[in-house]
Amino acid sequence: MKRLHAPLLAALLAGLTASAATAGPALPDRAVPPAAGQSAGAFRSGSPHASSDRAVLDGLRHAARPLRTTEPGGNPADLRPLGRMIGDAEVVGFGEATHSTHEFFTVKDRTLRHLVTEKGFRTFALETSWSTGLRLDTYVRTGRGDLAQILREEFQGSYWAWNTAEFAEMYRWIRAWNVRHPHDPVRVMGDDFGHAGPEVFDRVSDYVERHRPGLAGRIEEIYADLRPTGSAAEFMAEVVRRPPAERRADAARAAEAVRLLTERPVTSGRRAGEAYDWAVQHARAVEQTFRIYSFDFEDPSGDGMRASMEYRDATMAANVDWWHRQTGDKMLVSAHNLHLAYVTSEPQNYPRVQGSFLRERLGKDYVSIGTTFGRGSFNAVDPGTGKRQVFTLGARPGSNEEMLNELGGRPFALDLRHTPPAARAWLALPRFTWSIGAAYSTTPGGYEEPDDEIALSRWHDILVHIPEVRAAELLPSAPSVPSAPSAPSVATAPTAPSASSAPSVPAAPSAPSATSEDASG
Repeated sequence: MKRLHAPLLAALLAGLTASAATAGPALPDRAVPPAAGQSAGAFRSGSPHASSDRAVLDGLRHAARPLRTTEPGGNPADLRPLGRMIGDAEVVGFGEATHSTHEFFTVKDRTLRHLVTEKGFRTFALETSWSTGLRLDTYVRTGRGDLAQILREEFQGSYWAWNTAEFAEMYRWIRAWNVRHPHDPVRVMGDDFGHAGPEVFDRVSDYVERHRPGLAGRIEEIYADLRPTGSAAEFMAEVVRRPPAERRADAARAAEAVRLLTERPVTSGRRAGEAYDWAVQHARAVEQTFRIYSFDFEDPSGDGMRASMEYRDATMAANVDWWHRQTGDKMLVSAHNLHLAYVTSEPQNYPRVQGSFLRERLGKDYVSIGTTFGRGSFNAVDPGTGKRQVFTLGARPGSNEEMLNELGGRPFALDLRHTPPAARAWLALPRFTWSIGAAYSTTPGGYEEPDDEIALSRWHDILVHIPEVRAAELLPSAPSVPSAPSAPSVATAPTAPSASSAPSVPAAPSAPSATSEDASG
């Protein structure tokens, strides 16, 4: 695996890079059958695994629970073992080994539907900006807006990977659920903050005008130069180009708005208190956006970049925790494996990650699911050309994926906390695991070879392995803007096969609309 020096925006906002997996329990369900023509425990010719690893394979097969499909819909009976692995957790992190693989998105959709209908989950959280979450939440709750337009306008720049047919289908399902259950809605939130859209500024201003009119002039003065005037991609590309002193001044102004709001907290009246809480959180979201850009990315020691990455993951966890406590919702959180893991594989870049902070805040109410793939394709940007491409990879010799592929050709869930002794020991040893962010390259040279490898049982509670995958279906995107200056890297890039252009598919149609009042958020 080679580390690619990616643009600053990708480094800060695109999920970066990650490797995943971890340790889990055996449940009384049938084991995953071997693939057709493959005997149980058979290894490929030339496999580095010794015959003594038969006990490892048998242990993994005993603990694995097969999934009928990764596609949403149909009989959900095969998801019940996964539901038992999740148990009583209130917040579930569901990772992805790449940022743009069809099956990673669809298995999250399928799992979300099961958790909504069977376990009472009511929020889907995505590694995207808070203001983007506000637009999507309004759409799924009320039907206002055109879904294809929202996806096209919000998922730009470093967030391009979420503008897919798979996610569009999931939002349409959530909208359909809410039409049928108007008093028990499923919501959407963004826990990240790379972009602060007009919606979040408007929420703060509207609250101040109604409840704190004496502050209205000052808040508008503060926000006048912070409000975006162009697209999301233009905002992200422009703000990072500002001189460091200007970025720090922007962050200080955004923080002043939070300070002014919190000087007189509302302590009486449930509805008034809720409106105040939401307004403060919206103001904090604005502050978070400008603070992440205020770090010293040019620091040659790398301390500024490391501090910004730790701030980002800690704050994404804080946003999830705030939403969970404010709404009382059980939540499925979607991000890269690296973010949702318990430990970092790259302490030199990411001192701590979101999953670590969530476990600290929530204890056993947080459960982490990682994903791996055996072979297949994904979309990523080749930094050498600046173009999105489809890359295809297989399992490396001696990797975690190579052993997991031996369980057969069906996807499966593995509770990493409860496995037989031989499998448990195998899961505790670090070895290569694919971990690909928004950027990837086949260009030789110019990369450093990292020495970090992943022990699956330290990363997550549950692992979903998918033997065969394909690239996600990207929807038509907004016009691109010039990329930001390069910065310390975080996207992984192994030497790999050739690439081809990613296909575009028709924009998702807007979902049926329905009328209902906006919630306080």
